[in-house]
Amino acid sequence: MDVKEFIFSLPAKAKPEVLEGQNALFHFDIAGAGQYTVKVADGKLETAEGLEGEPSCKVSTSAESFEKLLKGELNPMMAMMTGKLKISNPGEMLKYAKIFGLM
Repeated sequence: MDVKEFIFSLPAKAKPEVLEGQNALFHFDIAGAGQYTVKVADGKLETAEGLEGEPSCKVSTSAESFEKLLKGELNPMMAMMTGKLKISNPGEMLKYAKIFGLM
């Protein structure tokens, strides 16, 4: 699964009852694969191409590193420590990692 497919598959993966009362805005800036916004609000998750609004968490990496993360071939903590993955608000990402299928 490539980056765009993963981002746009998120709404189908997220259970509304888990999203209820949650609000967050994520920017994914993936070199070689594009920029995406993921919005969690009102019990639903929406995705869009491009960066919209002021994010509560910004994720920056390369398409290659992101795809390795998705396949479990790259440890997220190691990727952050080596600069392959930058997350502006790791606490916010951890909160949603399970919802996004990253854990």
